[in-house]
Amino acid sequence: MQNEPLAFRMRPRNLDEVVGQQHIIGKETTLYKMIQNGHVPSMLLYGEPGIGKTSIAHAIAGNTKLPFFSLNATHAGKKDIEQIVGEARLVGKVILFLDEIHRFNKLQQDTLLPHVENGSIVLIGATTENPFHDVNPAIRSRCGEILQLKRHTIEDIKQLIRNALTDQERGLGKIEIDISDEQIEKIAIAANGDARKSLTLLESIYFASDEVDGKIIIKDHIIEHLSKRIGVYGDKGGSHFYNLLSALQKSVRGSDTNAALYYLAHLLENGDLIAVCRRLLVMAYEDIGLANPDVGAHVYAATESAKVLGLPEARIPLANAIIEMCLSSKSNSAYSALDSAIAMIHEGKTGDIPSHLRDAHYEGAKVLGHVGYKYPHDTPIGTFGGWVDQQYLPDNLINVEFYKPVIAGDEKRMAAIYDRLKNFKSPK
Repeated sequence: MQNEPLAFRMRPRNLDEVVGQQHIIGKETTLYKMIQNGHVPSMLLYGEPGIGKTSIAHAIAGNTKLPFFSLNATHAGKKDIEQIVGEARLVGKVILFLDEIHRFNKLQQDTLLPHVENGSIVLIGATTENPFHDVNPAIRSRCGEILQLKRHTIEDIKQLIRNALTDQERGLGKIEIDISDEQIEKIAIAANGDARKSLTLLESIYFASDEVDGKIIIKDHIIEHLSKRIGVYGDKGGSHFYNLLSALQKSVRGSDTNAALYYLAHLLENGDLIAVCRRLLVMAYEDIGLANPDVGAHVYAATESAKVLGLPEARIPLANAIIEMCLSSKSNSAYSALDSAIAMIHEGKTGDIPSHLRDAHYEGAKVLGHVGYKYPHDTPIGTFGGWVDQQYLPDNLINVEFYKPVIAGDEKRMAAIYDRLKNFKSPK
């Protein structure tokens, strides 16, 4: 058993040994009470790697004493599932833990789901992807619980580390290890909420440390060396990656410079520079917009520079762009106005283009009545340029307003012009 990784050995054997995730499996939750009373519902566990999906499944199995089987949907075939179905027929009920359930194919599904439906197989599925996006609806409909796990707190991780250091049967409790509370906290911080990584890091530190007079001496420099990059997680194109992009944009929109830089750092460590650049350009026009029109050009220059430079130097222009966007005046009025117009079109609220606005660059246009257009440039108005009072919207949409100015930054000046031009128009 000692040849198995420490993280594997320290998996909880029952629900009371689970550290963290108390909002899901704590003693006061309905799920805990159901399991304690002998009822285990099929469920989906959703969350990042290392935050306890597999551990919770094993803990549930430990509480119920039902036969427990574990498969990975990426590798399992129809034959594997048929064997578990056969076991369920023999013993009456089994628990099947199916990791990466979002990769479940139709053949696997057709073999398994009837037995989940009749209750002979309790399905506990685990996924790092959003189950509402990536898990087959047929599976979701048969799982009574869809549970989102949270990243472990530093206190959770410290408790896991202390459990491993004191457990004499499965952990390192039989070994005298000189490690301080401060060092335990450093390991917990480096693990970044990932229980598996914390115990893997602890085990690596143990094996990299020297023994002096029968005692393992943990040194800070070993912790620091082995901790590098351990906090980075996020597969390109996965749910967590898109959550990071979302958090980045919402932090910029909320003008929180430090949060925005944090999420940018996370995204760049994942390495998908193109996706980050695309999102920054969208943000420049969606969230800054008319309040500071120069930002669009600045962000475009920064993202193009980043693509030419490549990582790690690309972080430099992108950091400038993020801070400028965070601290800029903001407006979403332009794209909101366009979305309002699109919505009106989808609702069927359209009308005929006024005759004087229709194409008149051909012989016969006058016969069709395409006349009467007044050329605004022929009528200067102050320093604004040319303007003339004439109808542009269809007859049935006159006086409709899609654009609602935001009085912020440069848009304050534009809003004043917009209101002044409305006052120049003759009532319709």
